Amino acid sequence: MTILAILILTIALSIAALIDTYYLIIPDNITLPLIWLGLLLNANNMFTTPQNAIIGAASGYLVLWLIAYIFKLIRKIDGIGHGDFKLLAVFGAWLGWQVLPLILFAASLTGSIIGMVLMLRNKYKFTRQLPFGPYLIIFGLLAFFL
Repeated sequence: MTILAILILTIALSIAALIDTYYLIIPDNITLPLIWLGLLLNANNMFTTPQNAIIGAASGYLVLWLIAYIFKLIRKIDGIGHGDFKLLAVFGAWLGWQVLPLILFAASLTGSIIGMVLMLRNKYKFTRQLPFGPYLIIFGLLAFFL
């Protein structure tokens, strides 16, 4: 059962990363079932406790929502897509809230560095969107497997 769950998670997130890379969207029909699956699997302490999974799903969503809300108040534009909120909630539901700061920090740092390098090489303009989902997925899966 554990191997099947990990396989489902890995395949679904790989598809989500590709979709976000090309279309700048993370489909709800990928993230929402993964959130529920993580919560259900952890009802029996598969990867973390039920309490940690529930707090992780809620805090994963709310942290990025709050950052996006503040960004929009300041800049008057959207800075983070709602799919990213749900994606961090997926990792919270599967792994618990404790790993979320590490995933978010590593993904943000890596995305920022890559974004700056692309801008310096004139591959990206400051106003162009950079998909954040693939970075969350890479570091979320690293946290999962390590």
